[in-house]
Amino acid sequence: MSPSANPTHADTVAAMYRAFETGDIAAILDRLSDDVSWDADWPDNSAQLAGAPTLQPRRGPREVSEFFAQLSEWKFQEFKVIDIIGSTGQVVAEIEIDAVLPNGNRVIDQNLHLWSFDASGQVTRLRTYCDTAKIITAISA
Repeated sequence: MSPSANPTHADTVAAMYRAFETGDIAAILDRLSDDVSWDADWPDNSAQLAGAPTLQPRRGPREVSEFFAQLSEWKFQEFKVIDIIGSTGQVVAEIEIDAVLPNGNRVIDQNLHLWSFDASGQVTRLRTYCDTAKIITAISA
């Protein structure tokens, strides 16, 4: 995190990824607004339509905790934050993953995560941009 007294939204996102890497999911959930939209504002997302469990639309911290419960079943070979770029209201993070799913299939992909914030610094939205064809193939074993 930045040494400044006022962390930026990019600092907050970096802290959430560190919390994920250490398994501190509560620290992530604490940064979410009560009505956070977690991949929930896609009217025609192909991975959601195909039933990809980790990309299903969620609202609120309780539903987001279900996302992390599903993700805990993945065996990450690599989870690497390449870069985090932020502005006043939004932050983009580039992530590389290499993971084995519960069905034994492997996903190697690059993701972009778009984080949106409210005036109080709470996360109001996460949108995941990934190669949905890879996810659909991996879940279809």
